[in-house]
Amino acid sequence: MSIVREMLVELTGAPEFTESIGDDVDLGASGIDSGDLVRLVLLIEQRTGAEVTAEEMEQLVTLADYERFVAGRSDAGLEAERA
Repeated sequence: MSIVREMLVELTGAPEFTESIGDDVDLGASGIDSGDLVRLVLLIEQRTGAEVTAEEMEQLVTLADYERFVAGRSDAGLEAERA
């Protein structure tokens, strides 16, 4: 499971829901509420140590978008969290 999917499972408590979402599906349209998306961004900030700007948040629509964003941030922070 990808890092972002793991975070979504942690936030929603629904692993079956996040496993069934394709990488290119709009998360907001898939039934994940906006509060969970905001919490996802906050979790990404916490684990990568990088701030997510409002402009960047507007570009985060699909799981693939979130994965690319996270990949461009501090991998050290994520690896330390997962260890």
